[in-house]
Amino acid sequence: MEHGWKCSGLRWAPGGPVWEWDGGRRSALPRGKRIGFAVPEGGVRTCVGARGHACPVRAVVPGRSTGARCEECARLDRAHSVAADTIADDPRPYRVYLAWFGPGMVKVGITAAERGPVRLLEQGAVCFSWLGTGPLMAARRTEELLRAALQVPDRIPYADKRAVRSALPGTPAERAAEVRELHARAVALSGWPESLSPAPCEVTDHVGVFGLAGVPVALGEVAELVPGGGVGGELVAAAGPDLHLAVGGRGVVVLDTRLMRGWELVSPAATGAAGLTFPFREFRQEPEGLF
Repeated sequence: MEHGWKCSGLRWAPGGPVWEWDGGRRSALPRGKRIGFAVPEGGVRTCVGARGHACPVRAVVPGRSTGARCEECARLDRAHSVAADTIADDPRPYRVYLAWFGPGMVKVGITAAERGPVRLLEQGAVCFSWLGTGPLMAARRTEELLRAALQVPDRIPYADKRAVRSALPGTPAERAAEVRELHARAVALSGWPESLSPAPCEVTDHVGVFGLAGVPVALGEVAELVPGGGVGGELVAAAGPDLHLAVGGRGVVVLDTRLMRGWELVSPAATGAAGLTFPFREFRQEPEGLF
C-alpha cells in the first residue's frame, strides 16, 4: 500500500503558497502545476491537536470541519488566541489593517507587526492598507472603534469571498477605492487611542500574487474529503487557503485546503480516483434577467 502523507496546512511564503506536511516537508504550489491527491479507502480524519501538541485521544473529526480539531483541542487553541481576544498581555506591537475582498466587502483586523502582510495573504485579501501600529489593547480598541462608529465588520465569510473573485474590478485604482475612502473616514474619527500611531493610506494589491487577473469563473467547491475520493487538476489561482483548480471535464473548482488537514493522503492513482470524486457543491448562480 502506498505510504500516505498528512498535510499540516497551506502557508504563504515569500515565493508564493506552499503545502506543509507533517515531518517538515514542503511542496511549492506555482500556478500551472498539476496537483492531485486522494483519501485511501477506510481512511479516517483525526484531530490535528492544539498549540503544537497532538490530540491526546486522536479524536475523529467531521469531514466538513475547516478547523480539523475536536471540541477540547479547539477550546485549548482558542484559549491562547489573539483572534479570540483571550490574550491581553502580549508585549509585541500590533498593526490595525483594512482589507478588501470585493465590492462592498471591507473588514478591519489586527495582526502582529512582525508578521508583516502574511495575515492578509492567509485571509485572501485582494488589497489592503495599514491603519496604525501600537500595543495590542490599543489595536483592539481601534478595531472596536471602527466597528461601532463605521459599522466595519471584523469578519467576511469565505463563501462571500469566493463568490466575487472572478468578477473583481479590473484596475488597482478601482479595487483600492473603498479602502481609501474608509481609511479617510477612520482617521477622522475621534477617540483613537493615544498609543496607536496612525499609518498613511498605502494600498497593496494582491491580484497578481493570487493569480486572479482573468481567472475563470469557478463552478463550485469541494464540500468535503471522503475515503476513496480524490481530486486532480491544474492550479490556476490561489487566494488565502483556497486553490482554484482546472479539473478536466468539470471546469474550475475551489478547494479549501483546510479540509485536507487530519487526513492521510495518497496519489490519486493509488485509489483509482480520477478528476474530481470528492463531494462537490455548486455555487449558486445569479438568475439571468427576464428581459
